[in-house]
Amino acid sequence: MKIVSKEEAVSTIKSGDRVFLQGAAMTPNTLIDALCDRHEELKNVEIVSIHTEGEAKYAREPYNKSFRMNSCFVGGNVRNVVNSTQGDYIPIFLSEIHLLFRQGILPIDVAIVQVSPPDRHGYCSLGVSVDVALPAIQVAKKVIAQINPSVPRTHGDGIIHIKNIDCAIEIDSPIHAHDIVSISPVEAKIGKNVAGLIEDGATLQMGIGSIPNAVLSNLGNHKRLGIHTEMFSDGILPLIEQGVVTGEDKQIKTGKIVTCFAVGSQKLYDFVDDNPSVHFKEAAYTNDTAIIRRNPKVTAINSAIEIDLTGQICADTIGSRQYSGVGGQMDFIRGASLSKGGKPIFAMPSLTAKGVSKITPFLKQGAGVTTTRAHVHYVVTEYGVANLFGKNLKERAQALIAIAHPDFREELEKATYERFKN
Repeated sequence: MKIVSKEEAVSTIKSGDRVFLQGAAMTPNTLIDALCDRHEELKNVEIVSIHTEGEAKYAREPYNKSFRMNSCFVGGNVRNVVNSTQGDYIPIFLSEIHLLFRQGILPIDVAIVQVSPPDRHGYCSLGVSVDVALPAIQVAKKVIAQINPSVPRTHGDGIIHIKNIDCAIEIDSPIHAHDIVSISPVEAKIGKNVAGLIEDGATLQMGIGSIPNAVLSNLGNHKRLGIHTEMFSDGILPLIEQGVVTGEDKQIKTGKIVTCFAVGSQKLYDFVDDNPSVHFKEAAYTNDTAIIRRNPKVTAINSAIEIDLTGQICADTIGSRQYSGVGGQMDFIRGASLSKGGKPIFAMPSLTAKGVSKITPFLKQGAGVTTTRAHVHYVVTEYGVANLFGKNLKERAQALIAIAHPDFREELEKATYERFKN
């Protein structure tokens, strides 16, 4: 491995290359910005990533004339370019993105990552974002890294030897952190309703945000909970401290917290640093339904943009506009439903921020069906819990109307009558 300047590190990237960027808290922005500084001399460089942090210059003018976004998951920093002529989105489960790299469907010319300093054996850690970064660096023709002592050294599979890094720069700055978001009264009610479904000994999957935190804040009296999740954040830390999360009932990596990436506060990053109780694996492992289902009482808590009266979930588009991505929702929804005693759950407010009902007669025109109605069991709002499993279409509609916002129930009842004529 050769230590070079940031300019020299990105100088070997050529027009027409496909460049993978590590994402989430580990987004290597120093190298990304250096690459964007070359926009006047580069053409048609394809950027492949899942969610990244930072301003994503390559997605903004004038840089997007030289860089084209081909995203596997859409965050706010690239949403506009993905929905323009300068970018696009690949609908794919998080568990299958590695196949694009390993099977040569999307050959990677250059992988840009951020890593810890090497240990005495020459191994660097990919920190808190192993997810699809591990398969990307394994197949990339060239790996460029920014070495940062602020990167936590995590246990699991997220390691790379310096001999496999072509060149690197050295920086010293905090990785991307998120403050804990406050919980609204509506989210608190949702959290309480979801917590009522979670049993002692359950294995949890949850994301980041106020609703997962609201759920976790209601689990202080639970026992023997385990974590096998795509990602986690600060909300689980109090439960670990209280002895609620022990993982002792898990069948896969008993006693360990299993994840493929983490995003949160510095306290979270300090917790996972050199912590053998937390295993960071690639998404092909964490999101493998066959592995997920082997744990007991898998309780998967996911969100939705809207749900129609038959139970179809849209979680990645607003109409035809790509908003986020398929991600790992179906991986865990199916894994939970196949787990003994498992519960796949969709938790959401009854209304959007603009006061529109999220339970609707039909999905918006152009909306993607992220999760089919046959996969949906529990739907939770601040007004209660609907279990759709085994219910016919009319029964589903009535169950969803019962947890819709009262201001929209009459409208939904009318739509149900018009559809089913009884």
